[in-house]
Amino acid sequence: MEHSAAIADRAEKVIARCKRLASITETPGSTCRTFLSIAMRECYRVVGDWMEAAGASVSIDAAGNLRGLYPAADTGAPRLLLGSHLDTVPDAGAYDGVLGVVLAVSLVETLEDRKLPFAIEVIGFSEEEGVRFGAPFIGSRALTGKLDDELLNRTDAKGVSVRTAIENFGLKPADISQAALSNDSLAYLEFHIEQGPVLESLRIPLGIVEGIAGQTRGEFTFLGRANHAGTTPMTLRHDAMAAAAEWILEVERVAKMEKGLVATVGRIAATPNAANVIAGQVQLSLDVRHSSNSLRIRTADFLAVQAEEIAHRRGLTVQRKTLLNQPAVSMDPFLMGQIEQAAVNAGCAVHRMVSGAGHDAMIVAGTIPTAMIFLRTPGGVSHHPSESVSVDDVAKAMECGMLLLTQLGGSAEFQKRMVRA
Repeated sequence: MEHSAAIADRAEKVIARCKRLASITETPGSTCRTFLSIAMRECYRVVGDWMEAAGASVSIDAAGNLRGLYPAADTGAPRLLLGSHLDTVPDAGAYDGVLGVVLAVSLVETLEDRKLPFAIEVIGFSEEEGVRFGAPFIGSRALTGKLDDELLNRTDAKGVSVRTAIENFGLKPADISQAALSNDSLAYLEFHIEQGPVLESLRIPLGIVEGIAGQTRGEFTFLGRANHAGTTPMTLRHDAMAAAAEWILEVERVAKMEKGLVATVGRIAATPNAANVIAGQVQLSLDVRHSSNSLRIRTADFLAVQAEEIAHRRGLTVQRKTLLNQPAVSMDPFLMGQIEQAAVNAGCAVHRMVSGAGHDAMIVAGTIPTAMIFLRTPGGVSHHPSESVSVDDVAKAMECGMLLLTQLGGSAEFQKRMVRA
């Protein structure tokens, strides 16, 4: 184990690298990198160089995931996956997703050519946020064999499909199946900022994720009748905007009735979107999350019924489209125990928690054992330029990660998993 000063130096380097990547953007003046954009190509070049310098062989799979494989002591040994995503939301901070990739590369660097009983594959997922195509987890879905034709045919605002975006990046959609996890994949571990205030309120640098809340994402479109704002009496209107506004308040009311339930309308688009015209059509997003799959699904269905009732009463119609129905997932008990042991040995208090945010880990967990480590997020701020982490917390995450790799390398239970792989 390195001395604390050396670990602190590595933590500062991790933060500096995250800030470097934040400067690689498709929107000057703010950070934004969407699926297989020009900015993403430059991001891959920079991170790929770091991977190669650490001794990994680098490739980009057909779904655009950046992958760096650091070999094991023995040829043909199974692999442990470390990573997170490299895409961002618009006007993003420097650490969401990116920190998990950069920290994983730094952990490989700490080995300094020392080989473990297992290989380490660092993955920078191509897409997790769902910004460009309105559906998240393109990268991790490919890893788990769930990148189907329906998703490949989805189009962005310019009419470009996922399939075409892959081709335009110089990759082959026909090779998507080759991006899937190999049979020698042992487990997946993801470091990520918490994106919330819990760890800060507890004054704890790290958290162990024991489960990730399920998500339902959908799209609702209220269809009314556009007409002149000055000549149409209030009693004769079929105002899609008014219906949408009433429904948004209903979403808020329903979500407040259940502990742990969150429901959000985060995007709204009105047509024709003119100040002197009654809106004839309004399209809205809906995001419902809870650790109980049954409650989440019941809530989303109830809100759909409420939308229909509001539309009927106002002389409108409403259309519903489900974009994501991601079940809640639990993290692997053995890996959580190993993380807890490493955290204690690193001098950290132990706190297990449920993640309200979605992560690539919730997709990968359906295929191989998976675990997550949260880092404290100052102010609980994320998806915003003011998002931050502290050097001390990153250093603790580094120390925990180094101890964890050593533990897994010497664990009899993990050796059994390696044999089965």
